[in-house]
Amino acid sequence: MRQRNRGRVALVAVAAMCAAAALPGQAFAAGEPAAYTFDPGAEKVVGTEVSTEASALTPGSVYKSSIKPGEKLYYRLNLDARTNAYVSAVAVPRGGGQVAYGDGITVSIRDSTDMQCSSEDARFESAEFPRPIATYAYRIMEKDSSTCQEAGTYNVLIERESKETSAPDEWDLELRYESEPQLKSAGSMPTDAPKDWPSASPTPPTTAPQKRSGGTSYYDATGLETGEWQEKGGIKPGQTLFYRVPVDWGQQIFATADLSNNNASDEFIGSALAMSLDNPAHGHVDSATPLSYSGKPASVSLDPLPPVAYENRYDSTGSVSAMRFAGWYYLSVTLSPAIAKSYGDKAIPLTLKVKVEGKARNSPYTGDAGAFSVTQDDKDMAKSGQSGPQAARSGTMKTVGAAGIGAGSVLVLGLGVWTLLARRRASTAPAGPSGGEQSYGGPPQAW
Repeated sequence: MRQRNRGRVALVAVAAMCAAAALPGQAFAAGEPAAYTFDPGAEKVVGTEVSTEASALTPGSVYKSSIKPGEKLYYRLNLDARTNAYVSAVAVPRGGGQVAYGDGITVSIRDSTDMQCSSEDARFESAEFPRPIATYAYRIMEKDSSTCQEAGTYNVLIERESKETSAPDEWDLELRYESEPQLKSAGSMPTDAPKDWPSASPTPPTTAPQKRSGGTSYYDATGLETGEWQEKGGIKPGQTLFYRVPVDWGQQIFATADLSNNNASDEFIGSALAMSLDNPAHGHVDSATPLSYSGKPASVSLDPLPPVAYENRYDSTGSVSAMRFAGWYYLSVTLSPAIAKSYGDKAIPLTLKVKVEGKARNSPYTGDAGAFSVTQDDKDMAKSGQSGPQAARSGTMKTVGAAGIGAGSVLVLGLGVWTLLARRRASTAPAGPSGGEQSYGGPPQAW
């Protein structure tokens, strides 16, 4: 039994080390912008053009799919009559493709009669260059509504629109299905969105700039907190960098992106840098007006957004409505590939200024709110600049260390007990015929 237990502890250590080695990092060819890193836990799912043949999505799950120009694809949801459901889609054009103004996807959730519960879209506008774009749709339970309130089968419909001048390649899709936690007391929650909030941009952070390396996707987005952050390697033409900021109930987020000068040219690029903000359900919140560039320092900021509040969902303005729950808010920044033609392929220094203002308020949800909350661990990850995979690796290595110490202790203890028993047996053994002592047990002899 003792040997079996030692083996189990050793196996735990080996398994933990294997798990640590299996976690993906940012892998891309030297000198080229990193590709989008899909969640490694994403399950492959194929959308269907016939609703009755659609595959069911499971709450709390991530999926990888794809969509062609002009396609309308269905996926299925099985919903109860009390839970708010959110399904997001990140559209990822494949490398080197061309997109045009108005290209994009529309995501909607519909009941069995094709009644639309909600619909949102994500489109390329004046910044006509490929990059990941995200949007979501939702089924919300509302006391005085008769639309989409019944339990049953619902459909998620994703539609892609592309101009004839755009690349005909498939776009990859990363789908997420999240269920919103139940409220502590639904009857006491406001049902009107706030009309006023602090709208003046705050004083920029005065802390010394620190260096951080942005991620390649929502999955490995780099944690940030209030402060000034310099991208370690700068940003390359065609590259998209992802960051995430914990924003709690009652707090506002402000963000500015500064692009440094480049003396290689003074060519004017009308839409050189795009910055976007998405919420914890990967629903689009807002985009900054694309930054123009002519080789001189340039800066762009998100418009002031309201503090995070449950009742923001009742506002008709999309950017206000999307500030409806606490959690990680995602910033993505993309540098136009057109920059390379006039300024070369080298990275341009990029600085992000982030500020989260306001005192955190209590959550309106009951129990563990999961993705729709800000924990102390989230704050620690933002402070240290960890992404989700980095935090997982850190936790796994702690497990490896503990398992290794445990395994070593068991082996040392086992050897000690073995030796002690051998000595006791030797001391109590009868003398042999020649008067000497006969040896029993003991550790194996060295070869």
